[in-house]
Amino acid sequence: MMELSEKIPNNVNLSSDKGLQRALEHWQPSFLNWWKDMGPAGFQAKDVYLRTAISVEPSGWAHFDHVKMPDYRWGIFLSPPEKDRTIGFGDNAGQPVWTEVPGEYRNHLRRLIVTQADTEPASVEQQRLLGQTAPSLYDMRNLFQVNVEEGRHLWAMVYLLHGFFGRDGREEAEALLARRSGDPDKPRILEAFNSPIDNWVSFFMFTMFTDRDGKFQLLALAESGFEPLARTTRFMLTEEAHHMFVGETGIRRIIQRAIEIMKEHPGCDVRKMGGIDFETVQRYINFWYSISLDLFGGEISSNAADFFGAGLKGRAFEARHEDHVALEGSYSMSVPEGDGLVEQEVPLRNAMNEVLRDGYAADNQRGVDMWNRTLEKAGLDFRFTLPSRRFNRNIGIYTGHSFNPEGEPMSAEEFESRRSQWLPSAADKAFVDSLMKPVLEPGKIANWIAAPPKGINSRANDFEYVRLD
Repeated sequence: MMELSEKIPNNVNLSSDKGLQRALEHWQPSFLNWWKDMGPAGFQAKDVYLRTAISVEPSGWAHFDHVKMPDYRWGIFLSPPEKDRTIGFGDNAGQPVWTEVPGEYRNHLRRLIVTQADTEPASVEQQRLLGQTAPSLYDMRNLFQVNVEEGRHLWAMVYLLHGFFGRDGREEAEALLARRSGDPDKPRILEAFNSPIDNWVSFFMFTMFTDRDGKFQLLALAESGFEPLARTTRFMLTEEAHHMFVGETGIRRIIQRAIEIMKEHPGCDVRKMGGIDFETVQRYINFWYSISLDLFGGEISSNAADFFGAGLKGRAFEARHEDHVALEGSYSMSVPEGDGLVEQEVPLRNAMNEVLRDGYAADNQRGVDMWNRTLEKAGLDFRFTLPSRRFNRNIGIYTGHSFNPEGEPMSAEEFESRRSQWLPSAADKAFVDSLMKPVLEPGKIANWIAAPPKGINSRANDFEYVRLD
C-alpha cells in the first residue's frame, strides 16, 4: 500500500517499524540540507513540472504537476513482491530468496549497495550548474526531473542501509551525504562521478551512456537473491528509463539541428553557423562511451564471480540464459600480450562483468542506429559509431595499453599524437562551452539544438515547464 501522506512517503509499511522510521526521519533533514546545498543551483524556489510517483503499478505510477524541487515526493518505493520467488542463479539457485541479510554475504551486499548509492548524489552534484545554461525550458525541466529521481534513488538505497545493516548502515548513509563529487579529500567512489558536467553536450552523453551503465547495474541487482534489493532496483529501473530517453533524444536533436543548418546553408561550416558538427559529436561519443565502459569493472573479476556465485548480483535478464550456475562455461576475450592481442578463455563466472558489458554495448548500438537513421533520412553519408571496447580504457585488462577506435593496438606516442582526432580537445570544449547560453522563454530554443518533436505529457512546446517568475 502506498502511504503518500507520511513524512517519508513509502509502500514498505514504515510506520510499523518505529525504530527504522525514527532513524530515517533523523536522516531526512541532512538529506534536504545536502539537496539545497548541492542540488540544482539557483532554482530551488522555482515551480517545476515534475513527474512524481503515486503508485508502483505500471498503469499509474506517476503524476505530473508543478512542484518545488525540495518538496518533491522523496520516498521509499519497492516493486510488489513475487510470490514464492526463488534465487535464480549461482550456488544458491532454487532456494527461497532472502528477506534478511545473510551473515556470510553481509560485507559483499553492503559494498554493492553503497557503490550504487554513491552514484546517485554524485550525478546531482556534477550537474548542479547546468540549469543556468539550459537551451530551453523543456530541457531545463528534463534536467531537474533526472536530478530529483537521482535523489529518490538515493533514498531507495539508504532505506536498505538503514533497514538491514544496523549501525554500519547508518554510518554509510551519513557518509553518502559527506562525500562530494570532485572533492580531493572526500571524493565519490567511482572516478567517472568526480568530474563536473559543465555543458549540455556532456549532459546528454552522460544520460545516454553513463545512465545506461546504471540501467544494466540495476538489471543485474534486480536479479539478486536479497529480495529487498531486487524489489528496490526494479522500481528504480522504471524511473531510470527517462534518463536514457533524455540522452538519446538530446543527441538526436543536436544531430537534427546540424542537418537543418546544412540544408539552410549548403556547403557551410556548421560550427560557424552556431551548430555542432558531426565530428565533434563523434568525439564526445568516443569519450563518454569509453569512460562509461570502465564503470562495469575489470573484464576478469573474482569479485564478479563471488557476487554471482553467492546469488547477490546476476546477469541482466537472467531468465534468458540457459545455465544459471555458470560453473562449466567460459568466455572468450582478447587479452593484451606483448604488442598485440591473444584470445583467452576465461571461466564464465570471472567474466560476468564482460557479459553485462555485452548487453550494454548492444543497447547503446540501438541508440546509435537511431541517430544514423536520422542521417540516412536526410540523405547524408556520415555514420556515427561506437569505438572499440578497448579504446581509451582506464580500468581492466586494457589499462596502460593504447588502441585506436577500431580496437587496433598502437604505441602510446601515436595515440597521443592523434588524441584530438578521437577525443574532445580543449578547442572542442571551448567551442561547445561558447554555445551554452540560456534560452528561458517558453517555446524558444537555443540555435545549436532542434526543438523536441513533442512536449512532456502531451504539453505544447510553449508550455511553461519551469516557472521562473
